[in-house]
Amino acid sequence: MDETKRAYSEAVKVLKKCETPHGFFAAFPGYDMVWARDSMITSLGASLLGKNFKKTFAASLKTLAKEQSEKGQIPNAVDKFVKRKHHVDFTSIDSTLWFIIGHYIYRQRYNDSKLFNSQKKNIKKAFTWLSYQDTTEDIMLEQLPTTDWQDAFPHRYGHTINTQALYYKALKLANKKKQAEKLKKRINEISDVSLWKEKFYLPWRWKNHNSYQEKGEWFDSLGNLLAVIFNVASKQQAKKILQHIQNEKIAKPFPIKTIYPPIKKGSKDWQDYFNDCGARTPYQYSNSGIWTYIGGFYILALIKQKKFSEAKSQLEKLAKANLQNPLFSEWLDGKTGKPNSLSKEGNQAWNAGMYILAYESLKKKKVLL
Repeated sequence: MDETKRAYSEAVKVLKKCETPHGFFAAFPGYDMVWARDSMITSLGASLLGKNFKKTFAASLKTLAKEQSEKGQIPNAVDKFVKRKHHVDFTSIDSTLWFIIGHYIYRQRYNDSKLFNSQKKNIKKAFTWLSYQDTTEDIMLEQLPTTDWQDAFPHRYGHTINTQALYYKALKLANKKKQAEKLKKRINEISDVSLWKEKFYLPWRWKNHNSYQEKGEWFDSLGNLLAVIFNVASKQQAKKILQHIQNEKIAKPFPIKTIYPPIKKGSKDWQDYFNDCGARTPYQYSNSGIWTYIGGFYILALIKQKKFSEAKSQLEKLAKANLQNPLFSEWLDGKTGKPNSLSKEGNQAWNAGMYILAYESLKKKKVLL
């Protein structure tokens, strides 16, 4: 059995370890709670395995909907299933977006509208909550620092490409075409708010102060890849993004570093609280560390651009990365590609789910999303 097939087989085993009656836990035995983004990203791949994980996908959505706030926000994580003190935490914007996307994917994958119809009110409330995150009344969502999947590092706020790409996808899925196209135009064309800059999308941007602009200029891998996959980026923009990844070796030694270049102490992007985070060291954690679930999105972006040979090469590298001990590690050292001593957790569900999605998409030469 070659490594890509072996990694596929191991990925299925990881999903089985992480499935619970409450939904997908983020990892086994580590992250034993239901995270919105983790469970939904995991389900993107798990839902391609027939009906094997249908109940678990549905349970994830039900758990999240049950804990939805009165105002409509979907929780970041639901921790009510182990011996710790039970709690539900929020403080994230992408959880609500992934919940909406997850519902549409579930309905499509299983050709089953029952769950979707039973939670129409939850989906509507989620969209309403999102609309109130548009403080500028211009369709672009705003967020506070560390309120998405990168909840400790780096520091970004205002308009982020990750959130805008997810919102665009959610609007398109909900057939809110006019809003979606308005958002796409602002991301790409309106000069005083556009996130596009020559070769890729800026990770974040906020207010302009004459000659000074509040913005980050490093490369956010996930945000840019989502923009390619979800058609926020034109074909020409997508080509430039993928070329930038290749030129800067962002997918080496394995796909793919979270950001590039790493943020160093003393630079304009540095914040003092980074000293209390595992990302304080370049090429560790989310500071240019390698996260293989994002590597799965990289392969989808290559397939989207019909770069099948390169996608095959990257899938082989992704298999090697995920087969290191511990299997399906949370993250890898951005220089060596090895699991770091700080990264002791294996069996990460979203790494497994995204590997399956990348594998199946390459097999069919079509992005199955």
